Amino acid sequence: MNLANNLENSARFFPDKPAIREDGLELTYAQFNDQVNRVATGLIKLGIKPGDLIALCAPNSADWLIFYFGVIKAGAVAVTLFNTITAGELNNLLNHAKPRMLFTTPDRLHDLEPMMGSGMLEKVFCSKESEMTIKDLINSGSGTFEALDMKRDDLGAILYTGGTTGNPKGVMITHEHLIFSSHSIAYYEHSKPTDFALCFQPFNHVFGQLHIMNATVYSAGCLELIAGADPDKVLSLTESGRITKFFSVPTVYVRLLNTPDLKKKLGKVNYCFSAGASMAMEIVKQWREVTGITIAESLGMTECMPITFNHYYPEHHVVGSVGQTVCGLEAQIRHTTTGELLERGQEGEICVKGRNVMKGYLNNPEATKEAFWDDGWMRTGDIGYLDNNNFLYLVDRLKELIISGGENVFPREVEESLYTVKEVGECAVVGLPDKEWGERVTAFIKLKPGKELDKDSIKSYLKTKLAPFKVPKEYIVVDELPKTPAGKILKREIKKQYLDGKK
Repeated sequence: MNLANNLENSARFFPDKPAIREDGLELTYAQFNDQVNRVATGLIKLGIKPGDLIALCAPNSADWLIFYFGVIKAGAVAVTLFNTITAGELNNLLNHAKPRMLFTTPDRLHDLEPMMGSGMLEKVFCSKESEMTIKDLINSGSGTFEALDMKRDDLGAILYTGGTTGNPKGVMITHEHLIFSSHSIAYYEHSKPTDFALCFQPFNHVFGQLHIMNATVYSAGCLELIAGADPDKVLSLTESGRITKFFSVPTVYVRLLNTPDLKKKLGKVNYCFSAGASMAMEIVKQWREVTGITIAESLGMTECMPITFNHYYPEHHVVGSVGQTVCGLEAQIRHTTTGELLERGQEGEICVKGRNVMKGYLNNPEATKEAFWDDGWMRTGDIGYLDNNNFLYLVDRLKELIISGGENVFPREVEESLYTVKEVGECAVVGLPDKEWGERVTAFIKLKPGKELDKDSIKSYLKTKLAPFKVPKEYIVVDELPKTPAGKILKREIKKQYLDGKK
C-alpha cells in the first residue's frame, strides 16, 4: 500500500480531468501523475531510499503537490513544515527531524547554507533560483513509475503540530492512516470527480493536507489553489462559478457573513466545511439563514484525523455537536486523571483508538507515552461528552480550562454566548492571573466593523446566559487576535502579549 496509489487511480480513471488549478495553470490528472513519477524517479537516482525523510517548507503550489507525492511514491517520508516559520525555527525543526533533502523557497537559501555546507542537507530544491530546481528534478526522471509498495505501518508523512499548546511536535503518520483518513473524509463528504475544491489552507497543516488535498485527490476532484484567505479573491472565484466546495476556519466564515449578497456571491458552492477551531453555534445558524447551506464540521487533530463527522446525512446535522464517530474508529469519554470510563452525558476527556491514530511523536518517546493510556487509547486533550444518540459534544480543550475562585470555567461555553452579541466579530476567553480569584475570566474581543462595545450592557446580557462565575470580569477590545498560519486563535499568545504589556 502507498498513499500515492490514490493519485494513480485518479489518473487511471480520469486522465483528462483537471487535478490542479493555480493562477492560470491547469494540470490534468495524467499530467500531474507524470510529473510526480519524474520527481520520484529523480529522487531515487539521487540515492533516496524508502524511509528516508525529505522536508517541504514552502507555500501551497502545484510544485508543492508534485514534490510531496513524488517523495511518497518513492517510499520516502514527507516532513511538512509551516512556510511562515522564522529562520531559527526552521533550523530547529531541521535539526530535530534531520531530513536528507528539502523543498523550499529561494529566500531561505542563505539561511540554509551552514546546513548545506556541513552535509546535513544533501540537496535543497526550489521552484526557481536554486542549484537544482524542481524542473531539473522532473527532467532527470522518468514519466513511467509505480508507487513503491509499503507496509501499512510504514511512515508516509510527518506533520509538525501548530504549537498552540507549546513546542511543536512531529506527528508520525503511516500510509494506512493517510489512506484511511482520505477515504473517510471523501465518504462522509459524498466527494466525487465533479467537485472543485477551493484550498487556501496550508498543506503542511492537517486540515489542508489530509482533509482538503488528499481527500480531493482520492475522489479525483480538482484543487483550486489560491494564496491566503483574502475575501475579495475568495468571493471572486466563488462568484465565477468555478468552486463547488468551500473549506475554511471559523474566523473566515465570521468575516464573510458581513458580505452583502453573500448567497449570490458563493455561486455554485454547495458544500461548506469548517475546521481548525471550534465553530460557534450562532455562526452556523447565521450562515444557514443567509446562504441556505449548513456548515459541516468534524472533530479531528494532527494526531488523529478525522474522529467524528457532522454529518453524512445533512438533514441529520446537529448544531452544537461535532457529529458521530467515523466508521472504523472507537471513541470513549474517560476521567481525566484516573482514565475511568464515564457514562453517557458525563463530561470527560475524549479518547480514541483506530487505524488513523498517530504512530507517535518523532524522536520524543516521553511525549508519545503521555499521549496514550496504558491500554493503547490515545488522549486527545479535548473535553466532551456523548449523548444517547452517540453524538459527540466538544466542551473545550483540557489545557485551556480556567479555574476561577475554585470553579471550572470552559472558555468555549463563554465564547458561544459572546458570539450571540451582535457587536462581536471574533473573541477569545482566557484566564489571567488574579490575586483574589486565582484566574480571572477575561474576554478579548475584535468588534465587527463600525461597532462599539458597551461593556456594562454585555456583562448584564451574559449574566442572563451564564452562571455568575463564568461571566468575564474584564473585556478587552483588540484590533486583531493572534492566529496560527492555519487560522486557529492562539490563546497562549494573547495572554503573553497582554501580560508582557503590563510589565
